[in-house]
Amino acid sequence: MSVSIVKYLAKNILCCSFLFARRLQVTLRRFSAIFIEHFPQHADSRFGPITGRYRMKILREILWPLAAVAAAFVVGGIIVLLIGDNPFQTFYQLIGNSFGSLNDFGYTLFIATPLIFTGLAVAVAFRCGLLNIGAEGQLYVAAFATAWVGIKFGGAMVNIFGKTEDWSWYSLPAVLLVLMCVVTAVVAGGIWGAIPGILKARFGSHEVINTIMLNFIGISLVSYFTQYYYKIPGDPIMQTAEIGTGAHIPRISQYIPGMPDFVPLSVAFLLAILMCVLVYVFLWKTKWGYELRAVGENPSAAEYGGISPKKQIIIAMTISGGLAGMVAIGEVLGYRYRYYDGFSDGWGFLGIAVALLGRNHPLGIFIAAIFFAVLKRGEIFVDIETKYVSKDLVEVLQAIIIIFVASLQRYTRK
Repeated sequence: MSVSIVKYLAKNILCCSFLFARRLQVTLRRFSAIFIEHFPQHADSRFGPITGRYRMKILREILWPLAAVAAAFVVGGIIVLLIGDNPFQTFYQLIGNSFGSLNDFGYTLFIATPLIFTGLAVAVAFRCGLLNIGAEGQLYVAAFATAWVGIKFGGAMVNIFGKTEDWSWYSLPAVLLVLMCVVTAVVAGGIWGAIPGILKARFGSHEVINTIMLNFIGISLVSYFTQYYYKIPGDPIMQTAEIGTGAHIPRISQYIPGMPDFVPLSVAFLLAILMCVLVYVFLWKTKWGYELRAVGENPSAAEYGGISPKKQIIIAMTISGGLAGMVAIGEVLGYRYRYYDGFSDGWGFLGIAVALLGRNHPLGIFIAAIFFAVLKRGEIFVDIETKYVSKDLVEVLQAIIIIFVASLQRYTRK
């Protein structure tokens, strides 16, 4: 296929996508109006009157992401059809292999775990009117710091050319060691997230630029320390020595009969669910969460009401970095048992898409993380089982979903 034909097809697909998005917006607005017309206003003694406007808001929060996903699959199907493959077979391979067995189910939830943490990280910052692009750097810094604690306080013994050396300072009991590693992951990520927050609050420098630059700094620093200080001499792989066995956290396969032992899903997934609950309680049930959201909605009005926007910016970015740093718990303590350079499959950046599709709500983020995990898991089977379509289709679908969500964004505020 010539370059001119490809450009022509791409141009027409893009135009059709925007036309489809516009038609979808009109259709959903009409559907919302019909829904409210048939379900009149009623009152609840605990929560007060539920108005038509509030009901429409809830409906939009649910329908817009679903519409964006459906539209993305329609456009993706057209692309697959133009390539020369069967879109139904392709999407079956993409989705159907994520829950076919306990093995597939475990791997899907394993992939979803870091996405939940990074999605929550982005959402907390966004609720304060900030865009944290630095979750990738924060999780790298946290992963290295966690591995460092696991080595230095876990009684790590290293074999160097047949000679055993003790790289640890002290050997803590397993419970204390795991707790110390978890706290380290949160604190390290929080500190790396607080830096752009302080720069934003103190000097007004934009958090997007700061977090992007800190991604490069953080990833490069931990790579340097790994290469020259904590990599076992002679090891061709860019990774640290293994952490102490006392720092290992259990895998879910120990508690679910039939799930293979090699499935890396750990109790970090349960911790991710717990964090969804805690973030919801923090944002919507506490004074601190209210102040943070108030600054995100209107900094001037919040300041007039006695809330310090600068303080909330630093708090939001610190919490956001801490949540991103919790990716290290599953990666270092539950999977590789060491810091592995380049371990992230873009989890920090994909967390932005998860938060956007999940409407920056913990429940929506959990569902969106599962959805993106399904896509990431299925891309392997698409690459193997289809004739012309590669795993890059997943990247295309993710991009189209974000385009549609962004296109529908302004209608959710009406």
